[in-house]
Amino acid sequence: MNLETLLPTWQRLSTKIVSMLLGFFVLALFAICATLFLSWQLEGSSAAINETGSLRMRSYRLATLLSRIVNEPETAAARAETVAELNTIEAAFAAVRRGNPQRPLSLPPTEQIQVEFDQVYSHWQQTMRPMATLILDSTGAERNAAWRRYQPRVAPFVAEVDALVQLIERDSELRTAWLRSSQLALVALAVGGTVVMTYFMFLVIITPVSRLRGGILRMTQKDFTVRLPVESKDEFGQLALGFNQMADRLEELYASLEDRVKVKTAALEDQNRELALLYDSAAFLQRPQGVEAMCQGFLQRISQYFNADGGAVRVLDERSGNLFMVAHQGVSPALAKDEKCLKVGECLCGDAVTKKISVVHDLQQMDRANDLQCHRDGFATVSVFHILVHQQHVGFFNLHFRNTRSFTEREKALLETLGQLLGIAIENLRLASREKEMAISEERNLVAQGLHDSIAQGLTFLNIQVQMLDDSLRNGKIEDAAAIVPALRAGVQESYEDVRELLLNFRSKLAEGDLIVALKTTVEKFRRQTGIAVDLVDADTGAPFGREQQLQMLFIVQEALSNIRKHAFAKKVDIRLDDSQDFTLIIRDDGVGFDAATLLQKGDSHVGINIMRERAQRIHASLDIHSRLGEGTTVALHLAQEHRRAA
Repeated sequence: MNLETLLPTWQRLSTKIVSMLLGFFVLALFAICATLFLSWQLEGSSAAINETGSLRMRSYRLATLLSRIVNEPETAAARAETVAELNTIEAAFAAVRRGNPQRPLSLPPTEQIQVEFDQVYSHWQQTMRPMATLILDSTGAERNAAWRRYQPRVAPFVAEVDALVQLIERDSELRTAWLRSSQLALVALAVGGTVVMTYFMFLVIITPVSRLRGGILRMTQKDFTVRLPVESKDEFGQLALGFNQMADRLEELYASLEDRVKVKTAALEDQNRELALLYDSAAFLQRPQGVEAMCQGFLQRISQYFNADGGAVRVLDERSGNLFMVAHQGVSPALAKDEKCLKVGECLCGDAVTKKISVVHDLQQMDRANDLQCHRDGFATVSVFHILVHQQHVGFFNLHFRNTRSFTEREKALLETLGQLLGIAIENLRLASREKEMAISEERNLVAQGLHDSIAQGLTFLNIQVQMLDDSLRNGKIEDAAAIVPALRAGVQESYEDVRELLLNFRSKLAEGDLIVALKTTVEKFRRQTGIAVDLVDADTGAPFGREQQLQMLFIVQEALSNIRKHAFAKKVDIRLDDSQDFTLIIRDDGVGFDAATLLQKGDSHVGINIMRERAQRIHASLDIHSRLGEGTTVALHLAQEHRRAA
C-alpha cells in the first residue's frame, strides 16, 4: 500500500515543509512588496519636492520678468519669455497635481499635504496668475498699479510653497524611516527564518534520519534489539514504525536462521541428487545398447534413488495391445512369470494404463489386496508411472515398497520426467531400427535396379541366343550354330564384366571420407579397363561433405562411366568439379549421344538414369542430362549450399 494513502494530508511531512516554506515566502514577499512600495513613494515624493521646490525659483523669476516689463520698454521677446514662465509654472502645478507613475512623481497621500497643495494652487489660480496676466495685458498707470499690488504678494506665495515643500520633506523623512524599518524587518525575517527552518529541519528530518542511521548501524552489528521511538505520524514516523517491524522480523529470522539454513541445505542436496539422477539417466540412455539392458539399467538407478525394494519396466506392443515385462528386479520369480505379459486393463498396472494416469496403490487399504501377487510377495505399496514420448504411451514402470510409501509432487514430477527420458530412448531405438530397415530396403532396390539394367538384359540376350542355337542344332544347321557360339561367348563375357562392375561399385568405400581420392581411383580403373582418356579437374574444393552425400556422388559418377563404357563409344571423357559456393559435378563425353525424346519415351525402363536420379534426390541434389545424336552427352549434378551437410 502506498504511504501517501496511509497518512492524512495535514500529517504528511511534505505538507509541513511546504506550509512552512509558503509561510516564510508570504512574509518575505509582503516585506519586499512593502519595501518596494515605500521606495516607489519616496521616489515620487523626491520628484514632488523637486517640482514644488522649483515653484519658488520660478515665482521669483516671474516677478523679475514682470518688473522688467513694467520698468523697461516692453519687447516681444520679454513678453514671450514672461508668458512661457507663466505656462511653465502652470505645467509644474498640473504635473504635481496629476502625478506621473513612470517618473515616478506623486504627492504623498496625506491629508495635510493635499490640503496645503490645494491652498497653494488655489492662491496661484485665484490671485497670482490673474494679477500677472493683468500686468501683461495692461499698460501705463494701470500696469504700474497692478505691479504694485502684485509685488508684495510674491513673498507670501513663496512662503506657502516653501511650507508645502517642508511638509513633503517631513513626510519623506517619515517614509524613509519606514523603509529602513521594513528593510531591518526583512533582514530579521531572513535571519529568523533561517534559524527557524534550520531548527525545523533538525527537528523533523535530520534528527529522525540520524536515529534511523544509528539504528541501521546497530543492526549491521547484529544488534536486532534496537527499536526507534515513534514520535510523529508523518513519513518519518511511518519509517520508524516500519524499521521496528523490520527489526522484529529480522530478530525472528536470525533466531531461526540455523534451522532455515539446514532446511535450504537439505533442499539443495535433494535438488543436486535429482539433477545427478537425471544426468546419469540421460547419459546412460544415450549409450548404444539393447532395450532390455537399457530398461534394466534405468530400473536400477531409480530403485537405488528411491530405495525401492523391487520394480519392473513394461513396454507396450501396439499391434497386440499387450504389456511385456522387459526388465525387473526385487520381485519373486512367480510374480515375474505371472505378469510377464499383461493385457491393457488387467490388474492394477493394466488399469492405470487404461486410465492414462500415474497412481500409487496402498495395498494395505485395499479389500482385495491379498488376491494380488504383489501383496503376497510382501509389498505394501505399488506405484505405476508411465513411459511417454510426444504424449504417446510407450509403456510404464513400477516401484514396489515393502513399507507404506507416498510420493511428493516433486518426486512425481521427477519420475514423470524420467519416464519421458526412457520413452525418448526407446523411441530412438525403434527409429534407428526402422532407419536401418529402410536403408537396407533402398539398397536392395538399387541392387535390383542395377541387376535389371545390366545382367538381366544380358541374360535375356543369352536366352534368345540359346533358343536360336537349340533350333539350329535340331535342324542340323551346324554353320548357323557355329555363328551363334561367338555371340554367346561375347554375351557371357559382357555379363561377367557387368557382375564384376556391380560388385566393385557396391563395395566402393571412401578413404577417410575423401571424395577426390575415391573419384581419382574410379577414373583410373575406368581408364585401365576401357582405354578411354579421362580428364579430371577439381577446382575451389570446399569443406568435406557428409559421408552419405560423398557415397551417392561416387555412385553417380560410377554409373555415368558405366553408361559411357556400354553405349557411348567415346574417345575422351571430361570430369569437372566446382565447389566455390554451390557444388557442381559435370561429366561430358564425345560419344555418339542419344535422342532426348527417345529417352523420355522409355520412361522408367531406362534403369541406369533413374538410379542416378534417385541417388541425386537422396542428397537433395538436381541431375540434368543433355545429349544429341553425334554430339556426345553431358551429365550435370548440382547441390545447393543450403542442402550441404558437413562431414
